[in-house]
Amino acid sequence: MDIRPIHTEADYKATLDEISALMEADPDWGTPEGDRLDILATLVQTYEAKHAPIDPPDPVEAIKFRMEQSGLSVKDLEPLIGKSNRVYEILNRKRPLTLPMIRRLHRHLGIPAEVLIAETVTR
Repeated sequence: MDIRPIHTEADYKATLDEISALMEADPDWGTPEGDRLDILATLVQTYEAKHAPIDPPDPVEAIKFRMEQSGLSVKDLEPLIGKSNRVYEILNRKRPLTLPMIRRLHRHLGIPAEVLIAETVTR
């Protein structure tokens, strides 16, 4: 099993091509092909974390995304945030989330707490 670290963009693309081919073959875990796929995927994750990190989403955008994804309205957020005017203030960045709001949003909507505690630009 000849596996090398990913150092360049060419290495990265070649590794992605090999991962794609291995995934199409659908190897069983624990086989040499399955082990190779697992190792290559780990190498790609490490390379991407170093060269193309993904910033967490803005808290307000995360809430809006979850609303859209789940078909929620402002009225649906009232038990989690407060009266509709408070929900609009949050969604329009006029007011920051409070810790109790963050806890309820995390618990009921499944938005990661680390996303919700990130700073948001208030106006």
